Amino acid sequence: MKHLMIVGALALFSLPALASPAPSYAFGQPAAAAKATRTVEVVMGDMYYEPRSLEVKAGETVRFALVNKGAVVHEFSLGDAVIHAKHQQEMIAMQGQMDHSAMGHGGMDHGSMSQGAGMQHDDPNTVMVEPGKRAELTWTFSQSTPIEFACNVPGHYQAGMVGKLTIGQ
Repeated sequence: MKHLMIVGALALFSLPALASPAPSYAFGQPAAAAKATRTVEVVMGDMYYEPRSLEVKAGETVRFALVNKGAVVHEFSLGDAVIHAKHQQEMIAMQGQMDHSAMGHGGMDHGSMSQGAGMQHDDPNTVMVEPGKRAELTWTFSQSTPIEFACNVPGHYQAGMVGKLTIGQ
């Protein structure tokens, strides 16, 4: 009976770890800024990134210094087309929840809601940047594969706010 209780207690304590595994990405993982071997500044404007494409090497750790010079909130998200399509659906769902959660419309800023305000998430490959603000994302790239950096705020990716990121050998 004592062994059964110990096994039961161990199973109970390990459930949270099994229920929500940390996301993993074939193209790499988040890293501490101190581990970066270089810093790349990426300017976010209204429906564009500058530069529009980037090249990194497999094994390289890059600190992205993100500057939002646009008038609305933007996102910098690393991933392939499948990851971005899934994330866009999540963002649309968050926007719908915010739109439907308000009982009245007085004092609500629908313009900023439709542009991603309040769409906070904790994906390690994604950073939201408010207008006029700066943010950082540091990433260690693991294998040679083409990915994108994109803004998945509803409508932004479709308007051209996406860039090519090539991971070379």
